[in-house]
Amino acid sequence: MYVCCIKRYAASNMCFIAAFIVCTEMRMFRWMCGVKLQDRVRSTELRNRLGLDDIISVLQQNRLRWYGHVLRKEDNDWVKKCMEYQVEGARPKGR
Repeated sequence: MYVCCIKRYAASNMCFIAAFIVCTEMRMFRWMCGVKLQDRVRSTELRNRLGLDDIISVLQQNRLRWYGHVLRKEDNDWVKKCMEYQVEGARPKGR
């Protein structure tokens, strides 16, 4: 049950962070284009004007590129060891 609650919290927290990032990104796009929120210009139109992709897909691409670098590293590299590290024992109860 504890792991399930942690996963649910992490997923909802990531959704909140992603929504915050997208909101901030659109605020910057509107600022760069000189458009107010009251003008009701669609987000896709602003992205097309600027020729930019959405920040979430850019972050995912960068994360995948980094993961590919880690997978291609030698087995004795410290980054690859950290990826494959298995923690022994169980976490104590409480905080």
